[in-house]
Order: sequence, then C-alpha cells, then structure tokens
Amino acid sequence: MTRRFEGKRILIATHNAGKLEEMEQLFAPHGVEVVGAAAMELTEPEETEDTFVGNARIKARGAVAGTGLPALADDSGIEVEGLDDQPGVYTADWAETPDGRDFMMAMQKTHDLLVARGVPQPWRARFRATFVLAWPGGDEEVFEGRVNGTLVWPIRGGTGHGYDPMFMPDGYDVTFAEMDPAEKNRVSHRADAFRKLIAGCFG
Repeated sequence: MTRRFEGKRILIATHNAGKLEEMEQLFAPHGVEVVGAAAMELTEPEETEDTFVGNARIKARGAVAGTGLPALADDSGIEVEGLDDQPGVYTADWAETPDGRDFMMAMQKTHDLLVARGVPQPWRARFRATFVLAWPGGDEEVFEGRVNGTLVWPIRGGTGHGYDPMFMPDGYDVTFAEMDPAEKNRVSHRADAFRKLIAGCFG
C-alpha cells in the first residue's frame, strides 16, 4: 500500500531548470505547488550509486533532510542497446565539461561509438526514469518509467533538453526535440513514471 500525498507543496530535488519546468507542467492539474532545489539553496549531492534508484534516493533523502519538505527526486538517462546499455546512469557524466554540461558533445560521442563499433541501424535505445518520493520520517515510494525508441543522426529539433534531439520514440517520426512539449510530456519516460506516481500517491 503506497502512502498518499496529502500536502500542497512538494520539493523537486533538482537544479536542472528543464526538469523543474517539466515537473511544474505535470503537477499543475493536481493543485500541488512545486519548488526547486536551487530556490531552497540546496547543494547538489554527489551521486555515488550505480543504479537510477540509488542516485534518486540520495537526492530525495538529502532534500528532505535539508528542508523538512516531502521531496521528489528522479534519476534518468538513456540506454543504447548497441553500446551495452551505456551511458545509462552515467548519461549526465558523458556531457560533463569544465564549463558545464554539453549534450551536443555527448550525442556526438554516442554516435561516434556506434559507428566505431559497426552497430547496424536502427540504433535501438530507451529513456529510463526512476522517481523516489521521500517524506520526513523516512517513508519512501519508488516509481519506474521508460520509453523505447531509436537514435537518429544528424540530430533534429530545437526544443527539449539532453538527448532529446537524437531520440525518436516508437510510433513517431519526430524526435523528442521536434515534438510539442505537451505531447512529449504525455509519452516520455518521466511521464510514464509520473502516471504511476499519481496513481499510487495522489489517486
């Protein structure tokens, strides 16, 4: 039996403006105020686990401890079948530079590795998201979401973030970065996890 969320304010344990905006849109119909980690002056914890759920727990628990608010954290990434499901939990690491994250560089690296390995097209991949909702006192709920698709090259589209310009979900002929944001929010890995969260804790 999952714990119901009874409050009106939830902390989203992320400093990523794109993720925060997406969460604001997803929570809007449910009458819950969303606040981000940066607004609460939280530092970003070091993600030391090698699983999505492990890293999401680090972020959720740290946010609860720092604010006393219920906190929702997600860890997400892209798994490329032809690269043995890399980069996976290290998706953001592939984009790290001394000047911040560069996902164009990460997508180029992904493309170059697929070519170097001689992986035949279509290049199958999946986005995965794991949500951990944590309360003061130690209760936690975990929800997993995913969306399958293929990688395209050259990249296409100007919206979205991360690997969105390279990922075309199954059933569509456009990438996430070419989609209307509302449509992406309906079919994404984060939307899949969010539906399960709402059904479990808000339904």
